[in-house]
Amino acid sequence: MESDGESCFWPKGFSSGAVSAAIKYDRKDLMLLLAEAPASAAALFTTNLCCAAPVTLSQEHLQISPSSIRAIVCNSGNANAATGKKGMDDAKSMAEAVARELAIKPEEVLVASTGVIGQLLPMERVLGGISALPATLQQESCIDAARAIMTTDTFPKFFSLELRLSGGPVRLSGIAKGSGMICPNMATMLAFLLTDAAIAPSLLQKAIEYANRNSFNAITVDGDTSTNDMVAILASGKGAEIVAGSDDEREFSEALKALMTFLAKLIVIDGEGATKLVEITVEGAADDRQAELAARTIAQSSLVKTAIHGEDANWGRIIAAAGRSGAQFNPEEAELFFNDLSILKPGFIADFEEESAAEILGKESYTITLRLGSGSGRATVWSCDLSKEYVEINGSYRS
Repeated sequence: MESDGESCFWPKGFSSGAVSAAIKYDRKDLMLLLAEAPASAAALFTTNLCCAAPVTLSQEHLQISPSSIRAIVCNSGNANAATGKKGMDDAKSMAEAVARELAIKPEEVLVASTGVIGQLLPMERVLGGISALPATLQQESCIDAARAIMTTDTFPKFFSLELRLSGGPVRLSGIAKGSGMICPNMATMLAFLLTDAAIAPSLLQKAIEYANRNSFNAITVDGDTSTNDMVAILASGKGAEIVAGSDDEREFSEALKALMTFLAKLIVIDGEGATKLVEITVEGAADDRQAELAARTIAQSSLVKTAIHGEDANWGRIIAAAGRSGAQFNPEEAELFFNDLSILKPGFIADFEEESAAEILGKESYTITLRLGSGSGRATVWSCDLSKEYVEINGSYRS
């Protein structure tokens, strides 16, 4: 498996374009992904009850045309969430406008939006931007598309990799956005993935669900699940065929997980105001679910996150978070490590050198491992610190 982290080229059968529609930002804020021919599709959507209009519409379109999706259109700067019937009408108008420009059906278009909640889209500008998108389409680079879906992101997030299957090479490429309102319960933020593999929608759905569990669904920035979360993948069928139950299927799923994990980590690194990327692993739990409860609670704890920002080896906050997580364990058996440094031994023995701990906590990236006992349960979540800048960014997000 080979990766290309310096640039991002779309797989065979796809192109992308981006324009500035002046929705909110003085930059490109409207993006189009186009499949040359009907593509297999799969997706995951937010579990937030107050989901945005484009989420509802894309779910409907995916049910109608899982094997013939042709395009994904996405705007930034406005979430089109909590906008009622007008918001749904606007989402449909976006799909219809793309369909007209490309001479395809509206139900072959997935729609996504990201930005401020509760404001109507400036549809005259959006529709004007859509009419300009086809002229910008290119296969060579995905960077403009990655930039166009950014909100408070400080850098575009993209990645490509190629794997060799029994029937030949397959390319996987993806873009993502996310910086705040990151705490998935299914998927998270926006991510658009493309592959030239020949794969049925059912297998593609299986693969994205598998890959999502330990990538996009294993990160948190601030404990908030967005109204607009969407992770979608299209397959053009121009590359090697993937058959159910084959080694190729397993290798494809692992490659998809690798792609999604890389993008997920970029989102945490770019967390609003973040200065640290921390991998939190809980092991020795009764089962994986127990481990996940503890890991997520630790990762989302504001007190833990502020200690991480302050580079304070305050192990008591980690133990306390695990204790309230709902995971069942004997606290007397708990062990804690920062990287390989033992911080806490069974019986609440905290025998470590503060200087050694401070050296680790001063790094931009490190691991926290909590061992709850001798069970087989294990889970990993990626998180970041909580800084003053996070408050400043979100205290004036609408301005």
